[in-house]
Amino acid sequence: MTTGFAKDRLRSFCERVERLEEEKKALSDDIKEVFFEAKGEGFLVKNLRKVIRERKMDKADFQEFEAVDDLYKTALGMR
Repeated sequence: MTTGFAKDRLRSFCERVERLEEEKKALSDDIKEVFFEAKGEGFLVKNLRKVIRERKMDKADFQEFEAVDDLYKTALGMR
C-alpha cells in the first residue's frame, strides 16, 4: 500500500505538471497573439517563423542549413 508520504509526493508532482501545462498553454496563446499582430501589420507569419527558427541556430549550423537548402533548391530547378 502507498504511504501517506508517497501519495503526497505523487499529488505534488501531478499538481506541478498541471500548473506548468496551464502556463505552457498561456504562453502558446500569447505567441499566437503576437503572430496575429504581426500578420495584421502585413508580415508573413510563415516567413517570420522561419526567421525565428534560424535565429536559434548557431552560426555553423545555420551556414550548413543554408548550403544544403541552396543545393536542394538548385537540384530541383528552383534557383
